[in-house]
Amino acid sequence: MELKNKTAIVTGGASGLGEAVVRRFVKAGANVVILDLNEEKGTVIVSELGQQAAFFKTNISLKEDVEAALKFALEKFGRIDIDVNCAAIGIAQKTADLKKGSHDLELFKRVIDINLIGTFDVIRNAAMFMMQNEPNADGERGVIINTASVAAFEGQIGQVAYAASKAALVGMTLPIARDLSASGIRAATIVPGIFDTPMLGQLPDNVKDALGKMVPFPSRLGKPDEYALLAQQIVENPMINGECIRLDGAIRMQPK
Repeated sequence: MELKNKTAIVTGGASGLGEAVVRRFVKAGANVVILDLNEEKGTVIVSELGQQAAFFKTNISLKEDVEAALKFALEKFGRIDIDVNCAAIGIAQKTADLKKGSHDLELFKRVIDINLIGTFDVIRNAAMFMMQNEPNADGERGVIINTASVAAFEGQIGQVAYAASKAALVGMTLPIARDLSASGIRAATIVPGIFDTPMLGQLPDNVKDALGKMVPFPSRLGKPDEYALLAQQIVENPMINGECIRLDGAIRMQPK
């Protein structure tokens, strides 16, 4: 599927990996709607990118927000062809600790609610709109791209909630692709390693340098546009379907 004249929605599109997707997709000729809570940053991005971009303040864990955001995208650009899901949160807490007690159950639920259930809510609603598109020459009507993490496979100490949410995204990739195959809608998941995003923004430079050196090659943090490049390649390559693609420089995370 070509990006030109298509419409994409990007959750978490006001920063990090999502922002890189927004900028790359607009440059390639797509219309993009940013779904994010950061209204200030989202508005700035839209002002930079012009009429091909729009922003809708969205908490993806709220069903009514998701429905309103997709309705806005349809009214704004007339269609939804691509759904890129980058919105997520992460916390650090062990399953149990004699001094600190057991993992806060409400925090665990919150991570699952946003990273997994919120993402699925966007997917299920976006798919309904995609099904109404006229197919292209390859029979395609839409593309769904999720964002997991290497934590899905090598979750570190304190990452139990985050790892669970990302492993679930990996696990549902193939069933979603199979569910939507008859409608010409593809689904794939990008599995990033350590990327230079706002999630790492609070760390000192020496710590970020040390993290980068953990990557076999290239021995640095990933660049958000490298994630966006893979997202573009997934959209443009009709044979990528039902797959989870690691984008990690061959890193395999240690326990801590």
